Amino acid sequence: MKAVVYSSRGESSVLRLVDRDAPHAGPGEVRVRIHVSAVNPTDWKARRGGAPLERPQVPNQDGAGVVDEVGEGVTDLRPGEPVWVWDAADQRPDGTAQELVVLPRRQVVALPEDAGFDVGASLGIPALTAHHALAASAEGPAELTRGSLAGRTVLVAGGAGAVGHAAIQLAVWAGAVVIATVSSDAKAALAKAAGAHHVVDYTASDAAARITELAPSGVDIVVEVNVAANASLDAAVAGPDAVVSSYADAPGATEVAIPIRPSMGKNIRWQFILTYTIATDQKDAAVRAVAAAVADGALPVGEEHGLPLARYPLAETAAAHDAVEKGFVGKVLIDVG
Repeated sequence: MKAVVYSSRGESSVLRLVDRDAPHAGPGEVRVRIHVSAVNPTDWKARRGGAPLERPQVPNQDGAGVVDEVGEGVTDLRPGEPVWVWDAADQRPDGTAQELVVLPRRQVVALPEDAGFDVGASLGIPALTAHHALAASAEGPAELTRGSLAGRTVLVAGGAGAVGHAAIQLAVWAGAVVIATVSSDAKAALAKAAGAHHVVDYTASDAAARITELAPSGVDIVVEVNVAANASLDAAVAGPDAVVSSYADAPGATEVAIPIRPSMGKNIRWQFILTYTIATDQKDAAVRAVAAAVADGALPVGEEHGLPLARYPLAETAAAHDAVEKGFVGKVLIDVG
């Protein structure tokens, strides 16, 4: 089978296309024939830095395809069934940039046939991160369902990014009023296409005043992409008992200054999240919620839905990684099958 691997960390030039023996599913495992692999920032960052590799690594955490083989004890999935997978390369040598990948049953999720592989490959890191950010409030819910955020106002910083896009869609599905911040008219169009009820260009307006005008009682949940730059804004627009969920760090940012008195006065919770390390029950809740949203048709992709797609063949995985590293606005996909 064809696979992309790297044996040392570094620039995208370390990626090479090779032939490998096909793996087989063991007990409790599923072999998936990958049709579409997705690239996230975490994929090129993992390739660039970290401990020396003990064996070749196949990159990419997310993907979608069909069940190809099931191991002993797996009775609820059948060969040919469409699925999406998550965290394929997390502490494992086999990501989704290959024709066949074997994963524990827990990391293989049924995909409605009408959803399509592009949607399935675009879930994983972005959607599970977005769910954890939206479910971080002390008031719950711990697992989103349709309408479960009714009456809440959600602020999504960076509404044109992949996580921001998923956060908008999930929050709308869960019944929240969604305000997104962006930096250009083009990104505003994407956030609106994703379903944001209001969009604020933080480069062209007094963002805090505009958000307060839209949410005079304050926002309840902030899904934050750059807390180092936005902490003061978040504290200013947060409502009582709000939660700020920070899921990313800006280049070069290692610390954040949090306004103490405003945070104390409003009882703001500052939550820092990483989807790889959340508790098992939290990850399982996120997977269930995302699967339910997909079944409801709530997470479409494509430019018309606010997430432009860029496609590359498997042999050009290095170019796909470069596109994400250079800040492509949208989702970079690799056609594997």
